[in-house]
Amino acid sequence: MATIEELSAVEAQVAAGERLDDAALRQVAALDVLTLGMLADAARRRLHDGRATFLRVFESDITAGWTATAVPDAAGEVRLHGSGDTLQDWVSAVRLARVASGERVLSGFSLADLDERSRNGWAPLPVILKALRDAGLDAVADAPIDLLPADGAWVGIARDAGLAIPRVTVDRSLGADRVETLLAVRRLQDAGAGFRAMAPLPRTLSVASPTTGYDDVRAVALARLALDNVSSIQVDWQHYGPKLAQVALTFGADDIDGIAAAEDPARGWRRAPIEEARRNIVAAGLDAVERDGRYAPLAARAGGELA
Repeated sequence: MATIEELSAVEAQVAAGERLDDAALRQVAALDVLTLGMLADAARRRLHDGRATFLRVFESDITAGWTATAVPDAAGEVRLHGSGDTLQDWVSAVRLARVASGERVLSGFSLADLDERSRNGWAPLPVILKALRDAGLDAVADAPIDLLPADGAWVGIARDAGLAIPRVTVDRSLGADRVETLLAVRRLQDAGAGFRAMAPLPRTLSVASPTTGYDDVRAVALARLALDNVSSIQVDWQHYGPKLAQVALTFGADDIDGIAAAEDPARGWRRAPIEEARRNIVAAGLDAVERDGRYAPLAARAGGELA
């Protein structure tokens, strides 16, 4: 447990934007959830003032190939998932999706899944990634830190293939030592990984042992405090819903991902996904700013490469 003097020192570091070292992070990880949340909120406000961004995503399962006839105009990013029997199946689907996506960012797949397919004989990972890039893929959708090799070589392999890794994710858990996992992400970013965001909550939810709300906001807050070199801490709207997403915005998160791009006219505009997202962000005391897949506010979008 941190002493009053130690906590004051950490508060001063956060306010000044100074990096918390390993020992300080382990101290704050042991704090009660409200104190931890207040520190993370201070860090978020220093980085993003009173803004929170959100992204409308059009997702397509390409297991049976690219079957979408059109991408909704509202989509800021097109994201592919699913699986195919061969690399050529994926390449063909990506080519069709590239045409349908226009100038939007086209992302897809889990880097861990691609790495596993490489190990199972598809092709070397650099060859797989280069083939997908040549077909029109801009970025890898998920880089689950808990499933990828600890040496971080995958960052350079993706970069050499021309694919961005805009966010690092978690498949099942940050692990028993959350601090060490987050420090591993920080070291990769220091080495030039180029992550724009981290989504610290699990993508695969355990039915037998689900996380609690306290677990989730603790992970969000700790990620914000640990990753001084990663701009955004992200929560997935589809996976975790509006209530947790809203609370997470007061515990260090600043970006909501995965809001549906398609609208259902039968529900009325007040219940449209974008309006619900805006209401939740504003109710959290923040300004809601829609962005595109390049992490640029839509009003400021002018094309360009995905960093």
